Amino acid sequence: MATISIDRSLFDSVMGDLVGRDRSPAAFIVYLFLLSRAAGTRTRGVRISHGGIAGATGLSRSAVQGAIRLLNRRKLVRTVHDSPTATPEHHVRR
Repeated sequence: MATISIDRSLFDSVMGDLVGRDRSPAAFIVYLFLLSRAAGTRTRGVRISHGGIAGATGLSRSAVQGAIRLLNRRKLVRTVHDSPTATPEHHVRR
């Protein structure tokens, strides 16, 4: 398992927003998963399906879909679709 370093203030603000205010621990888990996968990539993008994220995190696919929707709305992640059926690429913004 890879180790990533996260700025303490970023961790506190993201955790406070997602878990405290938005009451979505699933969004926090998905954000940390994407952040760990994007570490070391130039574009900070991760091409992975919702099912792939669900399998890696232990969340349900619907929980991942809701989390991705929330992360996009909060502008923590930007999701790009090449086509309606293509695997999306999620870019971590912070």
